[in-house]
Amino acid sequence: MCAVCGCGTAVIEGDNSKAEARGHAGAHGHDHDQHHHHHGHDHHHSPDDPDRDRAEDCGVHYGDGIAGVHVPGMSQERIIQVEKDILSKNDGYAAENRAFFVQNRIFALNFVSSPGSGKTSFLVRAIRELKDRMVINVIEGDQQTSNDAARIRETGARAIQINTGKGCHLDAHMVGHARQNLAPEPGSILFIENVGNLVCPAAFDLGEAHKVVVLSVTEGEDKPLKYPNMFAASDLMILNKSDLLAHLDFNVGLCIAHALRVNPRLQTLVVSARSGEGMEAFYAWLEASFARLPRRAKVP
Repeated sequence: MCAVCGCGTAVIEGDNSKAEARGHAGAHGHDHDQHHHHHGHDHHHSPDDPDRDRAEDCGVHYGDGIAGVHVPGMSQERIIQVEKDILSKNDGYAAENRAFFVQNRIFALNFVSSPGSGKTSFLVRAIRELKDRMVINVIEGDQQTSNDAARIRETGARAIQINTGKGCHLDAHMVGHARQNLAPEPGSILFIENVGNLVCPAAFDLGEAHKVVVLSVTEGEDKPLKYPNMFAASDLMILNKSDLLAHLDFNVGLCIAHALRVNPRLQTLVVSARSGEGMEAFYAWLEASFARLPRRAKVP
């Protein structure tokens, strides 16, 4: 868990006011939009947590003790306290981001997945095919390089890169800096492409409307059971690279059944960013979800 993983400094492209945004507990050197950050949220799975029970029903087992994890040299109580401190600070920033998105009617989606699932290719195709129908901006998260932001910009969309260094995911403070620099237009779509990782991003709210988990058919149909927290936290699963199904021993129905066992409310789409199969279904979901946002004027 990120309480002990050593996540550190993130460098945000084009941030002239502050070149670095500290991840996690070090990420509160100043305020976004002159607001303070106070909001608590507890993501650990206690013995009476229904999410823990559901995951364990799926064959997922946590460590002994109230923290539910094993960290050599660290007490269970100390693990929980560190995690609470980190997540409460993050959720304060997330609430601030969410208020900005709501006030400006910006539909923000947090795309999460393993490395190599095809997130960037999926977003590139979606932007090219939707750019005449809606305004889309992108926040890109990677440990190093600006390769993905460059690919996004080739579509004509605006993008900003966050490099997390050793950090294994984006947090709400990083996204707050990025959205200030990107300045997405009111009434637009914001795609946030998280760092490739099916573990840590599950616990970190960025202020998004929905988490969208992208799973490649090359990864195996048991991934929802192996990484249940990510699928439990997501609202939509995109099963990508369907054009490869003819060459793989992959059971689509079984994969979806595993995902629904973890999260019965999860919506699922089978797509191919290469061939275009299923992309229109995603566009329909996107447009319908965006249309349901309340219409609000920007608050000064």
